[in-house]
Amino acid sequence: MLLHLLGTFARNFMERRSFLLGTTTLLLSPLLVSCGGESQVKLQVQLLKDSIPGQVVHQFSQSQHKAQLTFAPVSQLKDLFRQLQTWQDKTNGTDKEGWHRFIPFGKSEKTAPFDLVTLGDYWIRAAIEQKLIQPLDVGQLKYWSTLSKRWQELVTRNDQGLMDPQGKVWAVPYRWGSTMLVYRRDKFPQEWGWTPRDWSDLWRDELRSRISLLDQPREVIGLALKKLGKSYNTEKLDTIPDLEKELRTLNQQVKFYSSNRYLEPLITGDTWLAVGWSHDILPIIGRYPQLAAVVPSSGTAIWADLWVHPADKKRGDLPYQWIDFCLTPNIAKDISVLTKTNSPTFTDIGASNISEPVRKLLLSNSEIFNKSEFLLPLSQAATTQYENLFAKMRSQELGVRSQESGVRS
Repeated sequence: MLLHLLGTFARNFMERRSFLLGTTTLLLSPLLVSCGGESQVKLQVQLLKDSIPGQVVHQFSQSQHKAQLTFAPVSQLKDLFRQLQTWQDKTNGTDKEGWHRFIPFGKSEKTAPFDLVTLGDYWIRAAIEQKLIQPLDVGQLKYWSTLSKRWQELVTRNDQGLMDPQGKVWAVPYRWGSTMLVYRRDKFPQEWGWTPRDWSDLWRDELRSRISLLDQPREVIGLALKKLGKSYNTEKLDTIPDLEKELRTLNQQVKFYSSNRYLEPLITGDTWLAVGWSHDILPIIGRYPQLAAVVPSSGTAIWADLWVHPADKKRGDLPYQWIDFCLTPNIAKDISVLTKTNSPTFTDIGASNISEPVRKLLLSNSEIFNKSEFLLPLSQAATTQYENLFAKMRSQELGVRSQESGVRS
């Protein structure tokens, strides 16, 4: 069941990290190594590509003259998770054939585990259940206490991977982002008297066939749930009487669904509004002044990139020094500004650091943040409900489109 959930999530959620990877100029090379001569002190970090600026790594290397540092970027979170599985030899033969070719360093089965790996918040439960990672000793982290209670709760889990205040700390976040609305300013005339501010605006008559939505059941059904005052993590969808009706109406507003090409038609004017991820949207806002973005006021879905320690890897001081370094206020600021994401520890972004449109979106609104939710793993039954309801919504779309196509051909 867990592998089914994992495969479903890989299909439905991981596209968000593979879009516009080439839009930033602060990235690590395919393999960045800083050598400390004959020193035996080493740190090996396998991280999500584009999630840490090269200059941050450079600053850390300057403070570690006697260490040998290796930072290896990987394009997608699913590959990082699978690498953890490979190190623990948890995959079966059939699964290896299906996934192994996508794993960086896959031809080197004997590669030793890295000291630290980037993992997305959604993967924590599976990583703990499969014993792919080990708890962290937060007593070695100076800046752990600066994280808000919500961040600490997210990564404090029991041995089943469920959030538990009595559990252990399994990860530390270093950046986060959200799902947001992005729209064309020129398509919303002043006489309308409104611009997009919340999920309910997606249902306005003026946006009929003018919207692109993510091709993701949890995101689309989740925003509809949020409009109805419910949680993104609702387990029993059949207990929400108006949900299917809301989704049918929303479907009429949609021009197309895409998780990796939703910004292109917005730029060209083929659509007027899109639902997308902040890490895709924020890098382009400054380049296209006709675009504006907003975090829905009723709350949204949020994600986090985290540092985890692979299981059975001997713990030393250097991994904790790196984690703490990323939480240091000035470094956290650099990560936030240069990767255009939010920081779990730093929020005071000055006007001189980044363009105003992006800066406003990075300033944490505590009221909205408190209404927002992480997409937590659901039960098998709930996952199937989301998939089936989304497929039903999409089939209605295809039926309408095919009828229109027949009339116009």
